[in-house]
Amino acid sequence: MLLYAITDRSQLAGPLIERLALLLAAGVDFLQIREKDLSGADLYRLVRSAAELPNPRGTRLLVNERVDVALAAGAHGVHLPAHAPPPARIRAIVPAGFTIGVSCHSPDEVERAAIEGADFAVFGPVFETASKRPSGPPQGPQALERAAAGRRIPVLALGGITLENFHLCRTSGIAGISLFQNAPSPAEVVRKLRAGPQDR
Repeated sequence: MLLYAITDRSQLAGPLIERLALLLAAGVDFLQIREKDLSGADLYRLVRSAAELPNPRGTRLLVNERVDVALAAGAHGVHLPAHAPPPARIRAIVPAGFTIGVSCHSPDEVERAAIEGADFAVFGPVFETASKRPSGPPQGPQALERAAAGRRIPVLALGGITLENFHLCRTSGIAGISLFQNAPSPAEVVRKLRAGPQDR
């Protein structure tokens, strides 16, 4: 199961960089820095600081939307919203191995992301969550399963995922903000997700 942590420092009481260090130590597969309100310069400094942290499990560090910042700061990739330029266009200007994820809200968008060269898609919102209300109502685990069925790329579930409901998401992985970022122990969350519902 792929695990994808996403940041939102407005939900944190302490410094984001400390939480990033915990998430890297916990061993999530992907870590997206999603601080949309930061200037390019401030975002660069944050991503650069994150890239210099110990990364013992080889977590892929991604930047939300800003390909320029990801490249300049030494991140491993970028995460694109559904309306962004196609991944194939970005591949022309990034080095080999650069990871590109895409947000999707329908099976058609997931298929298009696969055709256009995304490495993975994030589908949601699956369950009710305040942070994803602008993306529309929750679509439910059945819609997630339809979106993921037969796809050539991994499809990760996003939106309202908890340790109590993640087992309903029959797909390649789990993405989330509060699930990972706000947990007292991100390492324990990672352990429980990887163990599966029988060990919650």
